[in-house]
Amino acid sequence: MKSVFAFLLLGTTLGCAAQVQASDATKAIVAAYLDIHAALSSDKVDGVKPAADAIAREAARMGAPGDAIQKAAKALGSAADLNAARSAFGPLSDAVIAAAKADGWKDLPSLKLGYCPMVKQSWIQKEGKVSNPYYGSTMLTCGELKDTIKDAK
Repeated sequence: MKSVFAFLLLGTTLGCAAQVQASDATKAIVAAYLDIHAALSSDKVDGVKPAADAIAREAARMGAPGDAIQKAAKALGSAADLNAARSAFGPLSDAVIAAAKADGWKDLPSLKLGYCPMVKQSWIQKEGKVSNPYYGSTMLTCGELKDTIKDAK
């Protein structure tokens, strides 16, 4: 009986730890993602590669649920220029949004979901005015912000 109880306790403890780790990984991924968003919105690639590398590392900690994020982050990290980085940002956005949605947006209440009708891509950003990372200064305010992840396309 003691061994059954110990097994159940260990399983419950490990399950809770995995849930906390996934949420922590998601928060770390979103923090680095927001750095990339800010750079692309400002027509810059400075800092994109280190942030993409950080995302790939955190996604690896998530195991299989982080595979899509890790793959997209690696592609973004190897982008040769601003246009390539913006193109690679779309798949990363899709993967991060899907993971955050699966995680229930725990501890991420101040984020908004953006959508660009020109490239038909979503992104997440901090509250405020639309800051379109796909066009930057050319069309920075093009798009719309939605309140919740439930509005993701």
